[in-house]
Amino acid sequence: MNDITIRRPLTWVSEGATDVGTVRPLNEDSFLMQPDMGLWTVADGMGGHDGGSVASQMIVEKLQQLQPQNHLNDIVDTIENSIIEVNDRLLAYSREQLNGRTIGSTVVSLLIKGNVGVCMWAGDSRLYRFRHNQLTQISTDHSHVAELIKQGVISEAEAETHPERNVITRAVGTSEKIDVDIDVFELNVGDQFLLCSDGLYNAVNDVDICACLNLNSPAESVDKLIQTALTNKASDNVSVVLVKGMYQSAE
Repeated sequence: MNDITIRRPLTWVSEGATDVGTVRPLNEDSFLMQPDMGLWTVADGMGGHDGGSVASQMIVEKLQQLQPQNHLNDIVDTIENSIIEVNDRLLAYSREQLNGRTIGSTVVSLLIKGNVGVCMWAGDSRLYRFRHNQLTQISTDHSHVAELIKQGVISEAEAETHPERNVITRAVGTSEKIDVDIDVFELNVGDQFLLCSDGLYNAVNDVDICACLNLNSPAESVDKLIQTALTNKASDNVSVVLVKGMYQSAE
């Protein structure tokens, strides 16, 4: 099926939820939904209650302060600079409050401006697009197993059980310099975008994710995704934000 050319503006509806999962004592994930800004974010912290939760919340709180801007490039630059600022603040927090203990957070953001979408990320929290019943991962994991797959050392199937599958190679707050990857893409009516932490995709396979996304509403889909992860004994915190585009109603 050919992509649909958008003739009218899209409106975006979204739902989000987070759960501690079935193993961890603390939820270190945070998420943000700012539909008026056209910005949605999931952050997956690491480092315990005085580290990971602080890191993910600091990212969300900083992005929550942003104001709409007219030009896409200006918004992207502001988001990137905000993440860099949080990176510096987390390094300072670690030195001053935690004796240099490593803390940090992954981050994945979806920015929508007009008919253009932008994915910005660091780490292994993901953005998926669900279009015409096909699930496509837009972000690329910054992880050790992802690098091994890229090098041809292991297969994707082998990565699922690799002993270092949870080792990430990039996160906000873990090094002096943070690089934020950026991908720009066109939007279609009916597109759904799923932002999630690894607690979801490590517990729910692609087939079941698609089944959840085919439910009647974003609220039902988000609830089913969380419940499926919990049924599958999610070993990590589970965070989900779902964004769906549809035509604006005629005046």
